[in-house]
Amino acid sequence: MRIFKTTFLTLALLAGSLTYAQEETTTEETTEESSFAISGSIDTYFRSSEYAPGTSFGNLPGFALGMANVVVSYEGEKSGFVADLVFGPRGNDAVFGSATFINEDGELVAKGSNSIINQLYAYYNVSDSFTLTLGNFNTFLGYEVISPVANFNYTTSYMFSYGPFSHTGIKADIAVSDNVSIMLGVLNSTDMTEFQPLGEDYMIGAQLGLYGQYINYLGGGTAGVSQIDFTGGFNLTEDFYFGINATSYSDDFDTEFSGIALYPQYTISDSFALGARFEAFSEEGLGAIGSISGEGDNTSFTLTGSYTSGNFIFKPEFRIDSASGEFYSNADGATDSLSTLIVAAIYSF
Repeated sequence: MRIFKTTFLTLALLAGSLTYAQEETTTEETTEESSFAISGSIDTYFRSSEYAPGTSFGNLPGFALGMANVVVSYEGEKSGFVADLVFGPRGNDAVFGSATFINEDGELVAKGSNSIINQLYAYYNVSDSFTLTLGNFNTFLGYEVISPVANFNYTTSYMFSYGPFSHTGIKADIAVSDNVSIMLGVLNSTDMTEFQPLGEDYMIGAQLGLYGQYINYLGGGTAGVSQIDFTGGFNLTEDFYFGINATSYSDDFDTEFSGIALYPQYTISDSFALGARFEAFSEEGLGAIGSISGEGDNTSFTLTGSYTSGNFIFKPEFRIDSASGEFYSNADGATDSLSTLIVAAIYSF
């Protein structure tokens, strides 16, 4: 917490000094409009059960902490940067593969979840429709994201939990028209966010956006990954939104997973909305999340209320998970189903 306070105060002082400098300093050579901003969020929650499914985030029992998120950004006319810092359990889970180093024998060694960098990238606008980005950025695959502010449901899906969370590399975003976009990227191996390990092959990322619907691809690397993902949604009425996410993954190590999730959301008033997530998911060859046998099917139903007052968001949530075998644990031992109630508080700034 002391590190967080020191970092935040330093960033605040830096923001103030930069703002003052921008107001006081003008030259004939500098006409570029620019802006410096600090934003972010905090989240905390209560979980009724000490047992949780094998999905990411929101898994701690009782009164628990999510994360503090501080995003420092600078946007100029042609270029800018984003430094996204995370502190706390959710932040540690989000950057689990980041803190690494090479020892005296040339071996890649994990130091643990000590990194606080969620994203760190710079970008350059080659034109109004063409942007190059270099650095570490959150994944383009999937419907859900790391920040709880941008997700309707507080807990996350199996598809999101299996990742990837972030990439490090270079990408080009091209706006072909108002309704068509293309992204192409060359990326480090999945979860290698600080550097590319020796001997690893690079990966290719691609995205095609059509009228708010996105087809995503991640492939290559030493593991021979091939993942195809669809993310989209439709406003069926002014108050009713229907989101969709589907993904399919395989690699050369006989690891496979696939799933589909539906996200109906209904706005009841200016301050309250109700949303659900229906997910069907299967895996083979992993055993890391959900299934302890390395092969199994999981389904989950999540019902979430979202009350908003200014920058404050209150989210009560009920979730039921079921599996094709006794892949979960509870007080009586192995079980094929879990249910829990979560109440979360989120504040964005």
